[in-house]
Amino acid sequence: MEFKEIENTRQDLSSLASEKLLLAHSGGVDSCVMAQILLEEKIPFSVAHCNFQLRDSASIADEEFVRTWCKQYKIPFFIKRFDTLSFKKEHKQSTQLAARTLRYQWFEELRNAHGFSVLLTAHHLNDQFETFFMHATRGTGISGLLGIQERDWIQRPLKNTPKAEIRAYAQEHKIKWREDASNATDDYLRNEVRHQLLEPWLELHPESLTNFKTTLQHLTAASSFIQSQLDSLKKQFFVEQDSGLEIEVALLNQLPQKHFCIHHWFAPLGFSADEVLKLLQASKGKVLYSSTHRLIRERERLVLTTLKEMNTQRFVLDLSSKEHKLPISLIWETVNPTSKINWKSHQAALDKSLLKKPLCLRKYKKGDYFYPSGMNGKKLLSKFFKDEKYTTLQKESQWLLCSGEAIVWVIGKRCDDRFTAKASASEILLMQLEQ
Repeated sequence: MEFKEIENTRQDLSSLASEKLLLAHSGGVDSCVMAQILLEEKIPFSVAHCNFQLRDSASIADEEFVRTWCKQYKIPFFIKRFDTLSFKKEHKQSTQLAARTLRYQWFEELRNAHGFSVLLTAHHLNDQFETFFMHATRGTGISGLLGIQERDWIQRPLKNTPKAEIRAYAQEHKIKWREDASNATDDYLRNEVRHQLLEPWLELHPESLTNFKTTLQHLTAASSFIQSQLDSLKKQFFVEQDSGLEIEVALLNQLPQKHFCIHHWFAPLGFSADEVLKLLQASKGKVLYSSTHRLIRERERLVLTTLKEMNTQRFVLDLSSKEHKLPISLIWETVNPTSKINWKSHQAALDKSLLKKPLCLRKYKKGDYFYPSGMNGKKLLSKFFKDEKYTTLQKESQWLLCSGEAIVWVIGKRCDDRFTAKASASEILLMQLEQ
């Protein structure tokens, strides 16, 4: 028998010879064939075996089978036993999803601990066909129709190889493997799809698998083109500024396939397209949060930033010291009273006798107020920000100079009239924000 796809896999693996490879090895025929090819090509690799402890003695036998093979050929071997059923119950996941989550978390731990650059899995063309069918019937976009995709550090060299070719290769080359009895049952959805739908279909239409491979190639090309166009548009729409990434609302509203584009740009950040579309119609100051990002509606644009913890830090100023670590560049000196000078916004001329220790820098908190110089009476800082047309990000970045809890200076903007140096001041503390 000609093993065309197996030979293509051999070439693909040879191109990875310089990488630090980790093979996910279940003991089944697919991973046994992959391991044998790596061995024949003298490509260094390590093996990771997951024991999900779902099949009692059979799970132990699989583990020992892989361990013995690795010992025979001096292949570095990693083993992890999982309490899959407890994890499934705790996280309210299906058995297959729980096993998938556990194994990829562990593979990532191995990657970080041992510096593996490529993870090899033995998913084949039939796996791709099953995934395509299951995703298509659930409702998905093009990316969901691409089967089990390679991503990040994960590669699947057997992805174009039919299961029948893998099994025939193993039989002809007398490669031993373990059969997973659970694969013969319909206990899992994937097994049910395989046994009740796809295997009978392939018996009637064996050419379907080859045709499906062609379909995957067309879908992959289409997906690649669409992604390229989305990336190009994103570069035009997402403008990097000091405040974060800014996106003009008018440009988003003009998109002919607005929902589609917004989904692809914002879903990876944890936002639903419907939420973002509502934000486009919302008033200034409306905010969306995901677990990693924040999206703010400003007047004519959206501002995207990574989510940071609120800054509650206070920085104490020691006026007698020349050494100080502050979040902004402040300089100060004590000067003698002079004739009245029109101080600029980056300066604060303060009556030193009215200041109480400690002086400190902090950010805004709810309920803050001060007595703006040049005005009568007190004013909530939130109202001051509104009058000054501060954006949400500007409010968060504004530093305050305080004497105890009292605001002395909205730095770079306005002093509190209670602390400004009057004609009666005997000593002036002149503070400046370095430009």
